Amino acid sequence: MKTPILAALLSLLMASPVLANPIERACNQSDRRAASARLCSCVGMAAEITLSNSEQRQAARFFRDPDQAQNVRMSDRRSDERLWENYRRFGETAEEMCG
Repeated sequence: MKTPILAALLSLLMASPVLANPIERACNQSDRRAASARLCSCVGMAAEITLSNSEQRQAARFFRDPDQAQNVRMSDRRSDERLWENYRRFGETAEEMCG
């Protein structure tokens, strides 16, 4: 009996925008047709697994401004190269988990 109640509570907490990480919030706020609360929650979990908090904040900006992603991708700065490498890993993980 406790398991369904706990599962319901966890699903409510996972859907809470207050608890959402930057990636999940950016996904939920995006105007993409495929974005749903469930998908954004899953993508947020993939971000938690693969990106640091700082990287999540930076990558969340890509949702609002895709050109920023291209700038990071083309940058020669080591920090941008590391971010892009982790962002690619995040994308692969999200695709595996949520696709």
